[in-house]
Amino acid sequence: MRLMLGLIWLLHWLPLPILGRIGKAIGSVLFVLMRSRRRITLTNLKLCLPHLTEQERFDTACAHFQYYARSILERGILWWASPARLNRLIQIVPQVPTQQIAQHPTILLCPHFVCLEVAGVAITMAGPACSIYTRQRNQVFDEALRKGRLRFTPDANNLLARDAGVKPVIRAMKSGRPFLMLPDMDFGPRESIFVPFFGIAAATLTAPARLATATHGQVIPVVTRFLPDYQGWQVTFYPPWDNYPGTDIAAATLRMNRFIEERVKEAPAEYFWSHKRFKTRPEGEAGFYNASEN
Repeated sequence: MRLMLGLIWLLHWLPLPILGRIGKAIGSVLFVLMRSRRRITLTNLKLCLPHLTEQERFDTACAHFQYYARSILERGILWWASPARLNRLIQIVPQVPTQQIAQHPTILLCPHFVCLEVAGVAITMAGPACSIYTRQRNQVFDEALRKGRLRFTPDANNLLARDAGVKPVIRAMKSGRPFLMLPDMDFGPRESIFVPFFGIAAATLTAPARLATATHGQVIPVVTRFLPDYQGWQVTFYPPWDNYPGTDIAAATLRMNRFIEERVKEAPAEYFWSHKRFKTRPEGEAGFYNASEN
């Protein structure tokens, strides 16, 4: 792992168009070698985007691996490049909503597009924020990841342990720190309900709606995508959701999934399809993935 991190550090000095093309080439190789993740990706695409032809799904899956590999290599820029270089490469639309964040407890809702780490950098360059952190198995990588995420806001309290529960999140939000939340992974049935995602019942966290209720807070979606021609990344902040969550948690959670669906349709290859989004099934319903797949 030290060797890999050293390589990523060396590569971050390259111009982004060169680094991006290296990442794309690595992604093409991984698409061939990582058969289990390739099957998961193709299964998800078949479920969620059935209008695509088999060849279109194959091409989208291959592009997803290329984008994902790029995001790993390009993370070196996020961790070690100068703020001046980051400001040149990160396009923020329209701007980090610091004034809105200062007025209300805020959830920054960040769906799983592969370069979502860029959103964290853009936000923390503008001010402190907190997020959930899961300790990594490899201690060397864990240290590098923690330093990277705390680069511009070095207070360790900005990384909140997942097993600590919701109280530290609520305290952080009420203290004025926005909570950067990744809402769209399958964490099992606990604290989730089944609502449609592209028409498929998906175990979906109700935490965004419940946190907004508990803090009288606002939800501001933020989505990060690659700019064309290896020019960097675009971080888009959307207006706060009106009347969210309301009185119906299920309706609020469905509203969130609908928003994510629309963003996925805009850049389907950049969404995190290699995650088993539909691993948890309603009682009695067969699974979509091979039991042997990790």
